[in-house]
Amino acid sequence: GMPTYHLANVVDDQLMNITHVIRGEEWLPSAPMHVLLYQYLGWEESMPQFAHLPLLLKPDGNGKLSKRDSLKHGFPVFPMEWTDEEGNELPGFKEEGYLPEAFVNFLAFLGWNPGTEQELFSKEELVKTFKIDQINKAGARFDINKAKWYNQQYLRQKSEDKLADMLMAQLQKAGVESSRKKALKVSGLMRERVTFPVEIWENAKFFYQPPQRYDEKIVNKKWTEEATGVLQAYAEALRAHTGDLTADDAKSVLEQVLERQGVKMGRVMQALRLAVTGEGSGPDLMPTLEILGKEETASRIENALQKLGSQVKT
Repeated sequence: GMPTYHLANVVDDQLMNITHVIRGEEWLPSAPMHVLLYQYLGWEESMPQFAHLPLLLKPDGNGKLSKRDSLKHGFPVFPMEWTDEEGNELPGFKEEGYLPEAFVNFLAFLGWNPGTEQELFSKEELVKTFKIDQINKAGARFDINKAKWYNQQYLRQKSEDKLADMLMAQLQKAGVESSRKKALKVSGLMRERVTFPVEIWENAKFFYQPPQRYDEKIVNKKWTEEATGVLQAYAEALRAHTGDLTADDAKSVLEQVLERQGVKMGRVMQALRLAVTGEGSGPDLMPTLEILGKEETASRIENALQKLGSQVKT
């Protein structure tokens, strides 16, 4: 006989006054049967409208997206994480740090687009713009990089206060003290450089703790006698600087030292960044020095000169 769940589907829809049934295209073969059931049961007048959506495909476009793809590639395919019946822990968009508005926008564009260039839509705009007859017939390839792009865009639109809240929450979790003023400056500087909220803290740890290690590659390339001479003088000049250090001050004090020593800026910038952050790249350097302040910057430079002193390239 006919599988009971087809009948259960139809009865449920009827009892709940469902007006539209929107489901994956694998339901197409049973759609005629559902229509017949409505007719047989005398409910044709209140029968919902049926629409069938294209499937979500694996990232390479071959075959239907499944939870196995999530396990294999380590990206989420579910809104929230859960453990399946085999005990596999499947990641969720929420726990992976995707913002709700980025997730909704990404989801809406899987198999639909408005036919314009616009890609960023608030929920209200989606409600206004979305038309079911614009849904593509072909399957939609699931591209996690697009989801990351959306997250980046929405993170950049967050207010300074919201970003600072996110950073403060992460600092608290890590047991790190920070003034709100500093958190505002740090998160503002990191805004353009991150995809997920947690990266604000992960990529900005050096604002809260002096470097323990220095990037070997940069040491080998940029830690020259010329650069260390300039850094030594720069640390002294910073300590002698009166008042708070702004990004502009940090730059002009450095320019004066360079001029006295007859060295070009480009010859010392990476060595300076290395001394202060331990890394070869990162956010704008002068605003970074402003956040650290003159004392901390000078002491980090002196520390690096001491630790790396013997590794100077002549």
